[in-house]
Amino acid sequence: MASTAPAWTFLTNHSHVLLVLWRSPDVRVREIAQLVGITERAVMRIIRELNEAGFIDIQKSGRENRYTVAEHLPLRHPLEQSHSVGELLQALSATGALSHA
Repeated sequence: MASTAPAWTFLTNHSHVLLVLWRSPDVRVREIAQLVGITERAVMRIIRELNEAGFIDIQKSGRENRYTVAEHLPLRHPLEQSHSVGELLQALSATGALSHA
């Protein structure tokens, strides 16, 4: 039997992108798309939404971007609002393949 990607995951693409940006602040959109398994266009939309909501800051340096995550902000869903973005990222990175820069 062939192995296929799971039909769903516990975390959203937004959280996956945020985790990649936190672990690798200088990462390129193409790399994020490959790691998360979504299109570059979807990554750009998610980055824009995260930025507009204040969860990330983008510093441009020529053609490259550097991302800073607002770790102090609370998570958005009422069930999780007592926890911060940083707490989630730390928990997800406990075994992390990439280290926080």
